[in-house]
Amino acid sequence: MRSVTSNKPDVAADPRPLRVPVHVGVIMDGNGRWAASRGLPRIEGHRRGLEALRGAVRAAIDFKLDYLTVYSFSMENWSRPVAEVADLMGLLKRFIRNDLADLKKANVKIKVIGRRDDLKPDIRALLQEAETATCGGTGLNLIVAFNYGARQEIAAAARALAEEARSGLLDPARIDEAFFASRLDTAGVPDPDLIIRTSGEQRLSNFLMWQAAYTEFVFLPMHWPDFDRKAFAAALDEFGARERRFGGVTPAATANAART
Repeated sequence: MRSVTSNKPDVAADPRPLRVPVHVGVIMDGNGRWAASRGLPRIEGHRRGLEALRGAVRAAIDFKLDYLTVYSFSMENWSRPVAEVADLMGLLKRFIRNDLADLKKANVKIKVIGRRDDLKPDIRALLQEAETATCGGTGLNLIVAFNYGARQEIAAAARALAEEARSGLLDPARIDEAFFASRLDTAGVPDPDLIIRTSGEQRLSNFLMWQAAYTEFVFLPMHWPDFDRKAFAAALDEFGARERRFGGVTPAATANAART
């Protein structure tokens, strides 16, 4: 099994994108369809998807991203067949047990977002172990969205603020966008500059809905197991070519308007 530790990139074959985002989110979609198209069981698609995740982490380190958030398991995924969910939990355990030392060596810091109170104790313990073992990392921040749902995250933040206000601990007048964001799972994390989704689907699927207000999106037709360093670099290149105005105008546009 390959390590997630980074090797120096081949600059001639794979140059770094010119403008690298601070935070990239990835919706890793299409494992099952990848397997079905090859006549393989769905678990094989998930295994290959795990390999693609390892490659994405290595690439993120080499591309010098500050944050990489991966949508590993949504709250809606519990509706999948029991056997498939069990396989996914097994892959999570394998990833943490086999890759945690390498991630720590690569100076990666892991943060897990999503609900934990309804997870089995062994899964909660593994997630805590991953965070604790890598808490000193000063390189890539790897954020794992596990048992996560954006609507549920927003509702939980609103509920917590309402309870504080009802108890007299919070003046509702203090609640603005920044204050609300401080109660989300991603408090202290910059909003994603770019979200990449594989498999051709073009939707958020309950992923970082608050945080993605001004995010750029790149939708790729390939299924997640086929996502590699080249695809990652191409998505970052596409991001770098876009003009981000955040509702305003660029200095160049203002200057052109003044001359006309």
